[in-house]
Amino acid sequence: MAATAASAALEKPAARKGKGKLVLIIVVVLLLAAGGAGAWWWTSQTSAKPAAAKAAPPPAPPQYLPLDPPFVVNFEAEQAVRFLQITVQLMSRDPHTIELLKSNDPMVRDRLLMLFANQKYAVLSTREGKEALRQQALESVRAVLGGAGGQPEHLEAVYFTSFVMQ
Repeated sequence: MAATAASAALEKPAARKGKGKLVLIIVVVLLLAAGGAGAWWWTSQTSAKPAAAKAAPPPAPPQYLPLDPPFVVNFEAEQAVRFLQITVQLMSRDPHTIELLKSNDPMVRDRLLMLFANQKYAVLSTREGKEALRQQALESVRAVLGGAGGQPEHLEAVYFTSFVMQ
């Protein structure tokens, strides 16, 4: 009986050591899992912040500036006098650009009038000719805008809202 008591006493510390190791392993595994989850969360938060900071604000709504009255020019076409009437609107999202264009209206109108008067009837009869004229009109108005101290790229478009040839 004494032998069994001694062997039982020897087995209890060994059993305690096994349980202690198991508890230690579980604690280490839990700490590693928590550390990994924390690292994942940290990297996901820090990588999301620069992306949010880089996101551009939504663009401002477009503002249109009608150039009234419509432009009326005459030009020669196949030995006949032809007339061209164009109604123009300028588009920008920048209020300062719209105000600068308003204050330089005479110069804008002069540039466009000269541009429209130097066109060929045969060219303007095609869609491509009208598109090319619209692009030239945009470049002309941007040149006026740049000369007036504005930012030409803030003028986004020139629209022909009426285009009549006779």
